[in-house]
Amino acid sequence: MRPIPLQCCLAFLAAVGALAPAQADTVLDNANGYTLNSRNELLRFTSLAFDDKGRILAVGSAAHTRTKAPKARHIDLQGKTVLPGLIDAHGHVFGLGEMLTQLDLAGSATLADALTAATGYARANPSHAWLRGRGWNQEIWKLGRFPTAAELDGAVADRPIWLERVDGHAGWANTRALQLGGVTKDTPDPAGGKIVRDADGNATGVLIDAAQDLVAKVLPKQSDAQARVVLERALGQIAHMGLTSVHDAGINASQDALYRSYADQGKLSARVYGMIGDVGADFDQLSAKGPLKTYANDLYALRAVKLYSDGALGSRGAALIAPYSDEPRSHGLLFRPNADMYAMMDKAMRRGYQVNVHAIGDAGNRQILDGYQQLIPRYKGKGGAALRHRIEHAQVVAPADIARFKTIGIVPSMQPTHATSDMNMAEQRVGAERIKGAYAWRTFLKQGSRIACGSDFPVESSNPFFGIHAAVTRQDAAGQPAAGWYANEAMTVKEALRCFTLDAAYAGHQEQSTGSLEKGKWADFIVVDQDLFTMPAADIHKVGVLQTWVGGRQVFKKE
Repeated sequence: MRPIPLQCCLAFLAAVGALAPAQADTVLDNANGYTLNSRNELLRFTSLAFDDKGRILAVGSAAHTRTKAPKARHIDLQGKTVLPGLIDAHGHVFGLGEMLTQLDLAGSATLADALTAATGYARANPSHAWLRGRGWNQEIWKLGRFPTAAELDGAVADRPIWLERVDGHAGWANTRALQLGGVTKDTPDPAGGKIVRDADGNATGVLIDAAQDLVAKVLPKQSDAQARVVLERALGQIAHMGLTSVHDAGINASQDALYRSYADQGKLSARVYGMIGDVGADFDQLSAKGPLKTYANDLYALRAVKLYSDGALGSRGAALIAPYSDEPRSHGLLFRPNADMYAMMDKAMRRGYQVNVHAIGDAGNRQILDGYQQLIPRYKGKGGAALRHRIEHAQVVAPADIARFKTIGIVPSMQPTHATSDMNMAEQRVGAERIKGAYAWRTFLKQGSRIACGSDFPVESSNPFFGIHAAVTRQDAAGQPAAGWYANEAMTVKEALRCFTLDAAYAGHQEQSTGSLEKGKWADFIVVDQDLFTMPAADIHKVGVLQTWVGGRQVFKKE
């Protein structure tokens, strides 16, 4: 994930400061520029002009921009490539910041590696009452099972330790953490969750989906100061990666307040499209005045709700219509019965919010499509399909259900790197037939769906060029498999750029202000070290960001 040292993040924030307005118009000269327009045309430009408020004045040749900004300051890019700022349509900003401040197990190749890392982290943090981390993946470890509390006790026994799986849909606890959570042989599986047990019914240490709450409820509460550090670390990473906008998939009231505060102070260095997590007490509080469509010059919006239909494929929590191919006793987990799920969706729609539902398995996707088909017509005069409701992930979809996204008007919000991360186990989970409706980008595009691309960071890297690479090649960074994994579902470079720019903006009702470099839009752009459209596709993941600009303000520059 290329983590950034804390001192670099603090320097970044100091440089951003209050993002004070520029004193003059600005023109970029000698650019190798690319942008899409609303007609899906790829345009080239050598010059870009924007005013002191951060709005684009002109895009095109140097002669053209000179007439629109005759007294501007000029920046010579010396032929470097300029792209619209990239948009991650599904990330977890505070989760990213937490991962950058906790134990990161994403690079652990074996169980032994993870245990060694846990031991080292415990020694380096003797004052922490709880130890926390994320990123383990038993599929990469080739265990054929989940890790256990007893194994984690061998690394850390004196304090509770809680380690979330890479997808966030399972957690691994040591014995001390299980004890503090009250998890015993007699603890029942909660609705929408599962306690992994041994042959005698004892909890082995891994809690799936809603069962994670048994430990999560006893974790120490994050202080305001800690939340600010987490946000600042995440913002530094986001700017470094060339992201100018992020759709934050599930925030609470305190995080909303922090976003507004940072926007007010000019410290919010990326645009954030917020989704309220669930429709409980936080939603009731935050929705009292209705959706927040824009705040602080479009730096922040809160007009969507994030719900969950099922779990994840790697932990076999994704809900499948037929049993798992590699575990015939299990269908996965639907988190709620239809009536309860549809009541939650209806509550959000009734108050005018876009509804974005996590659905990974084909049963999860079908449940939500059925719900949208029932509910959207009720609100035909109050926004209805115009709210651009979404399914987050749309990962394994019954082929017959893919067309329903288009007919009902649902945006598939998908993450290309999930395919290349999951290809080591996905077909084992669902079999040769169901895989035909999985990670099916080309099928969605062919029917006219607008895919909003993201990463689901910190589940995956926050680097959007990893996502563009996966979308175009269907390969991992090592170039495997050589022919691409189900390469018939790949995107072109132009399509991949669009799903990380204009179509991601569309999914957040922001395509009129961001997503492309056109007159009147915000000057959100990046300068990169390679030409995306002439370089070998296999090397796209190596693209480096040199500069990131948001609203005409530079928020990152590579030193």
